[in-house]
Amino acid sequence: MTAHELHDGFGRGITYLRIAVTDKCNFRCVYCMPEGGVPPRAHGELLSAEEIARFVRLVAPEGISRVRLTGGEPLVSHRIVPLVRELRSIPGIEDISLTTNGALLPRLAPELKDAGLDRVNISLDTLDPEQFSAITRLGRLEQTLGGIDAALRWGFEPVKVNCVVVRRLHQDVCGLARLSVDRPVHVRFIEYMPIGDERTGSTRAHDALDTSGPHCLGGIDVNAWDASDTVPSLGLRERISKEALGLGLGALEPVDEGATPSGAGPARYWRFPGAAGTVGFISAMSNHFCSRCNRMRLTADGAIRPCLFSDAEYSVRDALRAGDDERVLAVYRDAIAHKPQEHEVIAGTERFMSQIGG
Repeated sequence: MTAHELHDGFGRGITYLRIAVTDKCNFRCVYCMPEGGVPPRAHGELLSAEEIARFVRLVAPEGISRVRLTGGEPLVSHRIVPLVRELRSIPGIEDISLTTNGALLPRLAPELKDAGLDRVNISLDTLDPEQFSAITRLGRLEQTLGGIDAALRWGFEPVKVNCVVVRRLHQDVCGLARLSVDRPVHVRFIEYMPIGDERTGSTRAHDALDTSGPHCLGGIDVNAWDASDTVPSLGLRERISKEALGLGLGALEPVDEGATPSGAGPARYWRFPGAAGTVGFISAMSNHFCSRCNRMRLTADGAIRPCLFSDAEYSVRDALRAGDDERVLAVYRDAIAHKPQEHEVIAGTERFMSQIGG
């Protein structure tokens, strides 16, 4: 069947699907999930790999050509490699990517590459080992750095490194940006976003840690997301350029649109003079990109989510399990029809980022 691209009520073509393979993770990043992890779910509450693949087979002819696998941490799922292989076989799916903390990539990279995974995004918020352990709670910096090495070694292209910038973390953003100088790594800085609320606890990220000094958690507000923790991309870029000039690297220069890494999405890219990689900025809060949004999300428990910042969801799990393909497509089309024009200014969502699919 020839694909026909579906458009929402505002004329945006929907071509990109983000899938939360699991809501579990081997890290406990403070802005993403609580210290004890997400509440356990019965096995039957989550979509199986076969159900995920079947959903993608149904929506690919509706215009979906790009799929990103997320979590939680998708690599903790034992089904991730066969799922990638199954998705690779679906007509119309041109690009398969994966977001990961990188800890398991050294072991799984060759299998993922063989299965047909095209590229990876690796989350890395700091190069300070102590701060990394505080932010991730369970992770070690060398694990994620090893994941970046493995991604490059096994030829994933492009390799992107995502950093969520939180003002009170005092991250060494210039140090992170310098990762792009010698290797073809594309470092992207993402504005801290209000995902989660007081009831879910995803913004209760203080953890009773010391809030003094440059390498602490800095007190991400214990009661609710705090708008003062968002660092606008424009000021961040100017700060990185200023520090880089002092180090003799030169200021960041804009990258021509045709030279941006594939799957550029909402990021705007810059580069140090002569650098092998790029530095990108995703301005989800200060200069949102809703007018260009082409994505839908599928949660681990089978709900379609048209907008990251809206709690509106449309479940397809029962229809998938009933073998009712027409019902699945009807729900999917309804979700697209109700995709909002832009996200509202909010201070939290009902689900954790790990439950939505980052």
